[in-house]
Amino acid sequence: MFVSPRQQSYAPTPYSYTPNPSLSATISLDEEVKLSTTTAERDLYDSLAEIYSIIVTLDGLEKAYIKDSITESEYTETCSRLLKQYKSNLSDESVSREFVDLETFKREWDMECPRATERLRVGLPATVEQPSKTQATNGSGGGVAGSLILAATENFITFLDALKLNMLSKDSLHPLLSEVIQSVNKVTDHDFDNRGKIIQWLITLNQMRATEDLTEDQARELAFDMEQAYHGFKATLN
Repeated sequence: MFVSPRQQSYAPTPYSYTPNPSLSATISLDEEVKLSTTTAERDLYDSLAEIYSIIVTLDGLEKAYIKDSITESEYTETCSRLLKQYKSNLSDESVSREFVDLETFKREWDMECPRATERLRVGLPATVEQPSKTQATNGSGGGVAGSLILAATENFITFLDALKLNMLSKDSLHPLLSEVIQSVNKVTDHDFDNRGKIIQWLITLNQMRATEDLTEDQARELAFDMEQAYHGFKATLN
């Protein structure tokens, strides 16, 4: 008597896999895959994701500024906030260690973002690095307000005093030097003698680690350059 073979529920092939009903999947496809198992790991990944987002956003912001798609004030405010957030995230030791440096991070995540890279290297908005004529504020008589000149002068003196007191860390000097260039830009948009030195030192400080100190030779050179920049600034007021 001829018995027909049992019909199979799948189409057999020479390499087909016969499922074993006694085995069951241990992973549900509907279950969320977790990248971290601890709160510390989750915070680390959140910070790295935020840094990635900041870099992409900053690159788009730079493009928008170049195309005049946003105003200078909007650009300056947004860029300053993004730079501050970037530095804040990297102030965490575990984040900084995993991040390594900007170029390493970009390679790992296949990022380009050349405009953001340059802005992060400088550490200042383009409007601060190269001031426009709209930044200098005029007084009621058409000249620069005396309060702005006083503020810029005080910032120069405060910075030079910090160097004399051996405050040589990036954390101490970078905010003070940023105040100097921003207050100077409100007074004049002219490229006075040694103004470029202020920008160069801001870039140098920006690329240092948060707790890193200047060497004695660097401190002497910085003090000399800032004295010369101060004299160049005063010359523009005559």
